[in-house]
Amino acid sequence: MVLTAPNSTAIYSPPPLPPHRRPQTSATIRAHLKRQQKSNRAVASLSVPSSHVSLPSPPPTSLPQRLAALCAQGSLDEALHLLLVAEPAGLPPLANGVGILLQACGARGDLELGRRVHGLVASSEDLMSNPVLTTRLLTMYFACGSASDARRVFDALPRRNLFQWNAMISGYARNELFVESVDAFLLLMSATELRPDNFTLPCVLKSCAGLSNMSIGEPVHGVAVKLGLGSDTFVNNSLISMYGKCGSVDEAAHVFDTMPERNLVSWNTMMSAFSDNALLQDGFDLFKEMLSVDEDSMRPDDATVVTVLPMCAVDGWLEMGRVVHGMSVKLDLDHELRVSNALVDMYAKCGCVSDAQCLFSHNRQRNVVSWNAMIGGVARNGDVDGTFDLLREMQSEEGMKANEVTVLNVLHACLAPSELQHVKELHAYVIRNGLQTNDLVPNALIAAYAKCGSLDSADNIFKDVEIKTVSAWNALIGGYAQNGDPKKAIGLYLQMSSSGLEPDWFSVGSLLLACAHLQDLLNGRSLHGYVLRNGLEKDSFIFISLLSLYVQCGRSQEARLLFDSMEDKDSVSWNAMIAGYLQNGLTQESLQLFRQMQHEGYGPSIIATTSVFMASAELSALLLGQEAHCYALKVGFTVDTFIGSSIIDMYAKCGSIEHARTFFDNLKDKDAVSWTVMITGYGINGYGREAIDLYNEMEGHGLKPDAFTYLGILMACNHAGLVEEGLRYFEDMKNKHGLEPKLEHYACVADMLGRVGKLAEAARIIEDMPEEPDGRIWSALLAACRTHGDICLGERVIEKLLELEPDKAEHYVLASNLYASSGRWDGVRRIRNRMKEIGLQKDPGFSWIDVDGRVFNFVSGDDRLPESDKIHRMWCSLEEKIRAIGYIPDTSSVLHEKGEEEKLKILRGHSEKQAISFGLLKTSGNKKIRVCKNIRICRDCHNAAKLVSKVVGREIIVRDNKRFHHFRDGWCSCGDFW
Repeated sequence: MVLTAPNSTAIYSPPPLPPHRRPQTSATIRAHLKRQQKSNRAVASLSVPSSHVSLPSPPPTSLPQRLAALCAQGSLDEALHLLLVAEPAGLPPLANGVGILLQACGARGDLELGRRVHGLVASSEDLMSNPVLTTRLLTMYFACGSASDARRVFDALPRRNLFQWNAMISGYARNELFVESVDAFLLLMSATELRPDNFTLPCVLKSCAGLSNMSIGEPVHGVAVKLGLGSDTFVNNSLISMYGKCGSVDEAAHVFDTMPERNLVSWNTMMSAFSDNALLQDGFDLFKEMLSVDEDSMRPDDATVVTVLPMCAVDGWLEMGRVVHGMSVKLDLDHELRVSNALVDMYAKCGCVSDAQCLFSHNRQRNVVSWNAMIGGVARNGDVDGTFDLLREMQSEEGMKANEVTVLNVLHACLAPSELQHVKELHAYVIRNGLQTNDLVPNALIAAYAKCGSLDSADNIFKDVEIKTVSAWNALIGGYAQNGDPKKAIGLYLQMSSSGLEPDWFSVGSLLLACAHLQDLLNGRSLHGYVLRNGLEKDSFIFISLLSLYVQCGRSQEARLLFDSMEDKDSVSWNAMIAGYLQNGLTQESLQLFRQMQHEGYGPSIIATTSVFMASAELSALLLGQEAHCYALKVGFTVDTFIGSSIIDMYAKCGSIEHARTFFDNLKDKDAVSWTVMITGYGINGYGREAIDLYNEMEGHGLKPDAFTYLGILMACNHAGLVEEGLRYFEDMKNKHGLEPKLEHYACVADMLGRVGKLAEAARIIEDMPEEPDGRIWSALLAACRTHGDICLGERVIEKLLELEPDKAEHYVLASNLYASSGRWDGVRRIRNRMKEIGLQKDPGFSWIDVDGRVFNFVSGDDRLPESDKIHRMWCSLEEKIRAIGYIPDTSSVLHEKGEEEKLKILRGHSEKQAISFGLLKTSGNKKIRVCKNIRICRDCHNAAKLVSKVVGREIIVRDNKRFHHFRDGWCSCGDFW
């Protein structure tokens, strides 16, 4: 905005008013006063002599006093009437009276009456030339929120003093018209000889802070020094605030450190600067330093408390928050409403909702901010019902009405499809109360609908937004990117770009997420280029999104290069890279990076520690898992339910089901996830009856099983051959709990039926599925056909499987094994030739074993290891012993056209036999031998392992790609059913 220059001749023309409220001209006023004086004299002539009557002392007769009394009562119309009809007492009392009334209009926000008073002032040249009165006129208009009226008054002034300029600059700043405030200051500096004072500069600095504009703020600092105001406390406090709001904390601290004199505001402002820039420890240190200043003037006030408490809330520092609470009580500040609100907010954000609720309930002077703090705290803690109960209670309180902040806080709790109805209710409330004019509200509604799975509703709100800002586009793009339609997200971005809007960091982050979901490396790399060209790579959100993109696209090396290029790595980036390696099957790299994270002094987070448990489970590395468990105990992570479930899963997948159950039994707070993980652990280890008992116990505790629980119990029944029980649970899942089975459940049931030879029933289950069966289901049925020798059905399944997934080598191997097991070598050759034509190769069978923290790998038929001779001799010795107790090599397990001697040689070279032999060579005593294998253990190795466990008197645990086999004293936990 550009103000009219000082020599402007613009004249203010008040807006027309109704006749009964129209201001009278000065001539009318004088005539009215003459009539009033004549009437007063006539009344006086009829009065009784004062000597005959005792009268009370007269009220104040001074016009300003009478006006002040009326204004104090709120009788502004009566005050204006008095001003119009009262006997003139000279210009100064009249000007003082007008000034008093203008102040009252500003205080009450009565713009209409203020304009009438302005009309009265404008009718008198003497009043309009009074600089004090015109300054109050400017102030009144700004106080009533009418900057345009104030500007017209200012432009009409023939001469302007510093007070009038200050009124304009400060008025603009108070109304958050920061650009106009700065423009007025620049005009003051360039078009007048006036010198800004210690009132002018703080107002300008406030505007610079509001604009986050240091390019103006720094020159204003220079002006302050040049004018000799560099030591003024008021100016320095404003400089600290400006630098803090602009993110220049070092400059703010320099001003604070070099101030010749500080007051309490100085300390509060500096702490606020640290808080605004997330330098929480510096803020706490400054607070402690302030408390050590032994001066009464440095005693903390309510502003101090409401500055420190949000820092405690952000940092989750409950202990410090309680200290500040105690200090507030001691200083009798806890009764201040804004202190009470800040305490509620702090406790809620630190997870102590009950404490927040207690303070909130005892507060008898609650306002909208109080309710918003409490509602926001409950919503952030995921209590949807509690959030809406509070909202209804708020609406029932007299004079209390939800506002935009309330709606935004409540929407924060609506994160799942089950909350869709709640979102609709809030949407209706927003429309009824006209809250949709605030950009944040429709954007939040778009995001909430998207999270609840109603993308059509999100679309409809977006279409109704008249002026579509980047934030509105971001809400919809983010909704589609995060909730199931990444292609639509990219299409919306192209529409946004074509409308002339430039994407911001949030747009780019959402698009990177969409590309990651689609594994769209080409567009992702284009976005990476955009990020580099626009300097967005330093944004942590963008960086993590890029890392996620390369991880999702299977480009671990590129992700690592990006990770290594990051100067300031935080825990999120370490977690993302560790989890990324694990996701791409690079378990060893994941563990190495975890160790590097610790070596470089970064304390592993819960997420990183969970990744180690997952890696340990993947490798079946019990020793590593136990080390991670010790670390989790040391840092107190085991109380976290997610970590607890990961520990149970790790022990179960390392074959140590006893440790898993012990940890499970010691958990104080068992949720449905921990029960499900334990049930699944029993299932994969072959303990079907134990899994069923635990499931019944879970239901007895009133916990409701979900789809994952049923997958675990079906898996347990499958691996234990409990077909009738498994089918009953499958029906209960649908009929008792209303859960719709997914592909995984159907695959488990089909596999369970196929294993016991009920191939027709398994095929019927697959045909009746509501969804198209995938390769996992057909391959499970094909394996069952091979086990039970059903070539006819097997060939039909092969046709389906190879049509569905023609590029997977394991399907061809299954088909080849089906033909080989029935001696149809022509079929084997046909399948193998087809694999060669396509360029597919069978993955070799391999096993690995963890000995003293080192993992050793073995490949079937590979005798090139340094200790291969020792391993071979060990197995020959074991074979001799087990032959003596009944072992007969099962050469039918060799699915090749070979002679018997050649088949025996192949059997002796199987990778699990090498691994078992190596484990027995390298360990002693009663230590268990734990072997992992990438494919299903063959029948010969299974029979041999049972007998080896008997002759060596040690437990042998083999985990193949389906389940665990615990070999003890000549028998297996699977009951020979696998």
